[in-house]
Amino acid sequence: MAAIRIGQGLDVHAFGTGDHVMLGGVRIVHTQGVVAHSDGDVVVHALCDALLGAVALGDIGRHFPPSDARWRGADSREFLRRVAAMVRQAGYALGNADVTVICEQPKIAPHAATMCAVLAADMGCTPAQISVKATTSERLGFTGRGEGIAAQAVVLLVAAA
Repeated sequence: MAAIRIGQGLDVHAFGTGDHVMLGGVRIVHTQGVVAHSDGDVVVHALCDALLGAVALGDIGRHFPPSDARWRGADSREFLRRVAAMVRQAGYALGNADVTVICEQPKIAPHAATMCAVLAADMGCTPAQISVKATTSERLGFTGRGEGIAAQAVVLLVAAA
């Protein structure tokens, strides 16, 4: 077994009707919601993909397919808890995770520390092992036009002791 594993993930959702978005397990008031099968939490989805990729277990769609009605409207934190258990079962623990949210709105900085705490609770690690930050796309592309939101995640896993 390798001492370390690295994974990366990306998730995108279009904005739609609604009054909030879920990001990193935190409900954030916004002028729109997202179009998604589950709650559309791009932070959690990107993080799940990064974790699954690091242990070579595919992607979030393989484990929680949108074609499966039981995941309709699901709380994405449940996905993360299940994926974290898969990582532990594969013999790894989180070294650190780095997540970047890409959007013009909503503002992420006021919620980043809470997101880190929520994600850490679901993954069984400390908030200091998780970074959540944001960038804009300088009004370019679908995120710049306010049509949607994206997140990228990178994780480092270490062999569990």
